[in-house]
Amino acid sequence: MAYTTIDDPTIYFNTVLFSGNETARSITGIGFQPDWVWIKDRSQSYNHHLFDSVRGATKRLKSDVADAESTNAQTLTAFGSDGFSLGTDNATNGNGSNVVSWNWLAGGSASSNTDGDITSSVSANTTAGFSIVSYTGTGSTDTIGHGLGAKPSVILVKKRNGSANWYMYHHKNTSAPETDFLTLNSTAATSDNANNWNDTEPASSVFSVGASGTTNPSSGTMIAYCFAEKQGYSKFGSYTGNGNADGPFIYTGFKPAWVLQKNISATQGWQLQDNKREGYNGDNDLLQPHDSAAESGVNRIDILSNGFKV
Repeated sequence: MAYTTIDDPTIYFNTVLFSGNETARSITGIGFQPDWVWIKDRSQSYNHHLFDSVRGATKRLKSDVADAESTNAQTLTAFGSDGFSLGTDNATNGNGSNVVSWNWLAGGSASSNTDGDITSSVSANTTAGFSIVSYTGTGSTDTIGHGLGAKPSVILVKKRNGSANWYMYHHKNTSAPETDFLTLNSTAATSDNANNWNDTEPASSVFSVGASGTTNPSSGTMIAYCFAEKQGYSKFGSYTGNGNADGPFIYTGFKPAWVLQKNISATQGWQLQDNKREGYNGDNDLLQPHDSAAESGVNRIDILSNGFKV
């Protein structure tokens, strides 16, 4: 089988650092018009703020809490050709704060997708294996079109119009990932609930949900971020820790720009590192999607040319 390798990953994902000034402004230098923007104040204990082009500017979700979507006209105010615009909100543009934004390219404006039982609105980038999926839950057993043309390895789902946890499907989460889930806004180990993914592995055109109050609640306005593995760009795997300072090496086949980890067998926090915040070995600083805390220098990894070492 022939595989297409992504030679320049920065066309589809880029991390940008900036200093907040509490003044309306544009953030540029991303290199494309982002469809998913995740912003975190590195200096202060503010929530993680997530925006996307399908839900629209000013509509924020927070990865560290179960809160419903809210609108704040002073957060991310517009998506631009090389970045985005910000208002005066402290959490996204606090005066004197160091801020990070992680930015992904999907497919621009959403299109109607009728591949599943539920008609979804999808912005998909099949080359990069990333799509943003909006749908309305039914409280029943359904399939939902994701637009990737390939089987997703990771699906992150959040209810928008009410309080609900962030649930994640991960294809390496235990030996039966279609029944298990991880919670992005929690330190909890993996849990088992066949309803969330209807005990069904995702397919190349759809993913499945059951009668779950978190992934398919009746009249729930939902958003899902779907990822398919792409050579030279993304890798979704697992490893076994050894409890030693000389930790395991995790092979990805490329130099990672963004690494998200979770201990699935114990109550431990999520860890998120990238190649821009310091960005060199021994000093890859830590943020935690489940926690609003400022950046920390603990639990570092070494980012290598073909993977990372913990």
